[in-house]
Amino acid sequence: MTPETTHTEPVTAETARLASLVSSARYVLWDMDGPMCRLFAGYPAHQIAGELVDKIDQLGMGGLLTEQERSGNDPHDALRGVHERRPGSDLVLELEEWLTRRELQAVPKAMPTPHADPLIRTWSALGVRFAITTNNAALAAAAYVASRGLSDCFPYVYGRTANLDLMKPNPHCLEEAIKAMGAVPSATLMIGDAATDLQAAQRAGVQFLGYARNADKEQILREAGAEAVVGSLAQVLDVLRPVP
Repeated sequence: MTPETTHTEPVTAETARLASLVSSARYVLWDMDGPMCRLFAGYPAHQIAGELVDKIDQLGMGGLLTEQERSGNDPHDALRGVHERRPGSDLVLELEEWLTRRELQAVPKAMPTPHADPLIRTWSALGVRFAITTNNAALAAAAYVASRGLSDCFPYVYGRTANLDLMKPNPHCLEEAIKAMGAVPSATLMIGDAATDLQAAQRAGVQFLGYARNADKEQILREAGAEAVVGSLAQVLDVLRPVP
């Protein structure tokens, strides 16, 4: 076996796996932040996370957070921390609404993921039906696709609710989308960039395709058990639009 053969076989297997996932998908569930865009490209998530911690402190509730939650780069860290210690409280509701407003502010400066828009349009034109299933606010997701002229491709948008227990890895938003579309789980594919997306897909009984824009994200997905991961959505486009 030559070094070239050793190198080629995994690529071929991965390509075949990708082609199988894409060809069998009649319904696709999209995570937004990552596969579709970088929501916080112009309003960094770590900045929002810091502002959320400051707000919690100003409300006199800073003691609810662990040091890890206080220093996290993801605002969901602090939000989940408060929810764990004050579930169902007015405080959680206020903070979730605050975060929704910040996500909406981030939409105008969001950066589309390379090849996402043409992939969405091409795939949709082939009759595949889409929904968004995200841990961000549904309002922010709907605003983003509207800004890209893609609202018609996404009649179903499911996001974070005030009940944070329903966020991924809970499959709730995926199951709601599946019901709304009248989808068959075995013909449904989830595209996500986090281990929580994979876990939610597994629990919902749907196939999973990982998107990783760098090696670190790919490693996280692989270690979580993702069998198919792409570093560019152009790879999916290539499957849909094969070279003659």
